[in-house]
Amino acid sequence: MTGPATSTPRWDDGASPEQSGSEQPGESLDLADYHGLARLIERMHRRYLDVVRVGLLKQGVEDIGPVQALMIMLIGEDDLSVRDLMERGYYLGSNASYSLKILVDAGYINRAASPRDRRTARLQLTDKGRALRAELTRLEQIQAEALVRNDAEIGELKAAYRTLRRLDRVWGDMVRYSSLDFD
Repeated sequence: MTGPATSTPRWDDGASPEQSGSEQPGESLDLADYHGLARLIERMHRRYLDVVRVGLLKQGVEDIGPVQALMIMLIGEDDLSVRDLMERGYYLGSNASYSLKILVDAGYINRAASPRDRRTARLQLTDKGRALRAELTRLEQIQAEALVRNDAEIGELKAAYRTLRRLDRVWGDMVRYSSLDFD
């Protein structure tokens, strides 16, 4: 005998037809919903990179990719260490080093030794980097306005953000404090 999670056909977004409507208070979360959420987050990240890639192409920017563009957004007006950037963006070391080299070579960021600790590199946007960041920020504003059309949708977006932040904290705590119970 199969349970509801395996006998109910799933839609492309992971939801069954019954789940596509509004959730009722007191309903329990089934494992398929949790799994679907994790896969949706992964797919949305790839889709967001595609959106950034299209924005770069529309601006005529072909010397960097979407990951490097997101690094520019993370650096912003700050003067960051490489470590700070990696913590903000959850980059892996070798990937971050490669992306930073591309950004330095293309003239979007300056990478210099810290005056306090010569072993630590500091990152700042160049004028070219600040101009691209301003354009990417403008494109994000257009995207945000397309996403929300009224106060109710603004509230839904804020609730989704709070939920995803809570999930990020829970997953981070599970990794940091080894609170995964595999017994």
